[in-house]
Amino acid sequence: MERSNHTLTEFILVGFTTDPMMQLVLFVVFLGVYSVTVVGNTILIMLICKDSRLHTPMYFFIGNLSFLDLWYSSVYTPKILVTCISEDKGISFAGCVAQFFFSAGLAYSECYLLAAMAYDRYVAISNPLLYAQAMSRRLCNCLVIYSYTGGFVNAVILTSNTFSLEFCGNNVIDDFFCDVPPLVKLACDVEERYQAVLHFLLASNVVAPSVFILASYLFIIHAILRIRSPQSRLKAFSTCSSHLISVILYYGSILYIYSRPSSSYSLKKDKMVSMFYTVLFPMLNPMIYSLRNRDVKEALKKPF
Repeated sequence: MERSNHTLTEFILVGFTTDPMMQLVLFVVFLGVYSVTVVGNTILIMLICKDSRLHTPMYFFIGNLSFLDLWYSSVYTPKILVTCISEDKGISFAGCVAQFFFSAGLAYSECYLLAAMAYDRYVAISNPLLYAQAMSRRLCNCLVIYSYTGGFVNAVILTSNTFSLEFCGNNVIDDFFCDVPPLVKLACDVEERYQAVLHFLLASNVVAPSVFILASYLFIIHAILRIRSPQSRLKAFSTCSSHLISVILYYGSILYIYSRPSSSYSLKKDKMVSMFYTVLFPMLNPMIYSLRNRDVKEALKKPF
């Protein structure tokens, strides 16, 4: 292959295994996971739209999170399914760029959205009487729009810088999708400028929102401790538990993958972690926000 991105027409996705039997097993597993993801997130979105009891700021953000997860999973899983049952493991250069861009944009948008949800929980617990006025429809719409805008603007920066790298050697990506670690491994030389871009994006899209979430929960804990009734304290904390679980799972896996220097990337180990936040996490979110939520369970019972 020539030492130029202009002559590179496709990449080869290794996936998880080259064993045909295991590929068939993985196809069935991923098809099941994707089906549950689509059905679970779609049902949750429909319930939030149709049931008037769920027309609150908290469920507005949960509905947008389900929409993000539905879109996010669809960026990866269909290609994984095709790779499992097809002899053709290739993805075109343009297809790799598109997958990379949308995966980065949606991942960053989810980071910002989870931060907005933390602020929503802080307002709900610290000032419940003025919650509806403080979290107005206009403010909620602005927070969601800012989440998407910030996510995709930063995705443009990451995508343009990543695919301006020179790729040399072979064109085999030891992963199931186009991501930073395997593409960096294929690069001839990773300049310090690109490392600086990665650190800037990590700080602005992951570290800053996580610090904001941490600060929000410190204020939330302070507000909960001021509540006199133990039952009221437990109820207040239970409204945050689902969001807290999502934050720990999502930010934990993201920080593990992207907070290390490129020289320490371990593609086999990273592959398993990235599978969690790209494929499994979008399936888990509807369960986290429905099984632990009385209002959603009541809304789900209503059609039956």
